[in-house]
Amino acid sequence: MVAQSLLTKSMVVAGLVVTLAVAPASPVRIELSSAWAQSTLSKLSFSKRLRLARAGDDEAQVSVGISYETGKGGVEKNAVAAAQWYRKAAKKGNAEGQFRLARLIHGGAKGIKKSPQLAATLYDSAARQGHAEAQHWLAYSYQHGEGIDKDIKLSIEWYTKAAAGGIAKSENNLGVLYLRGTGIDRNLEKSAAHFRKAADKKDAWALNNLGGLYEMGWGVERNEAEALKLYNEAAGLGNSVAGKNARRLQAKLSRADEGGTGGARNTGSSNSSSRPPDAINFKKRPGN
Repeated sequence: MVAQSLLTKSMVVAGLVVTLAVAPASPVRIELSSAWAQSTLSKLSFSKRLRLARAGDDEAQVSVGISYETGKGGVEKNAVAAAQWYRKAAKKGNAEGQFRLARLIHGGAKGIKKSPQLAATLYDSAARQGHAEAQHWLAYSYQHGEGIDKDIKLSIEWYTKAAAGGIAKSENNLGVLYLRGTGIDRNLEKSAAHFRKAADKKDAWALNNLGGLYEMGWGVERNEAEALKLYNEAAGLGNSVAGKNARRLQAKLSRADEGGTGGARNTGSSNSSSRPPDAINFKKRPGN
């Protein structure tokens, strides 16, 4: 495999600003098997997992790598050691090892040279095995041209696969792409549907973005009370942009009450010609 040959080399949505800011036969079974293996291994002591890893068990190699990466399990944090163990598992075709190695290499770390190109190759290998998080990051790489030629159509294809695998941030990013009409026909209703699916999984950006659509009346009936509720929920999950939106919209509604107009809490009308709140600009963000 291309990914494996590359591994032998030296390893040295986004917020919407409303502030909208070739796989094995059974990829799903493989992922579940890996998750089960990691759950079982986590019950063992680090020394036992290390013995298994040294004996060549790829799941144990991933488990040891996780301990070094997180500093849990009785060892100090060591990104280089984590990468070395992930690399051993990745060379055996372990999708989780490939994905975790890619995450370390994508941004670089102490003692690890940043390489978005190698990361994209690893994402691709893991994604083709059905690894949903790898599918998301492969889509992200295609969307932004990080380590790979920019290709919005392939980005949408992989986001869609990741979303089907339950990745909320992929649903959110699809919502952003439909909202902006990036590489796809602009469709506000589909944008709202994707945001809603991610919001149902309590993704803070999706909650904020869906709130933006309700505030603007884009793809949904305009409902500022619902927008405020969604902004507040997203803010409660730590989204500072949503907090700003909530305070801004609350102030607007309070002024409307004081003026006796009652505000536009649920007008059913669209505000599509108005300037959106300070958040309907798609920006990259850590962890996207």
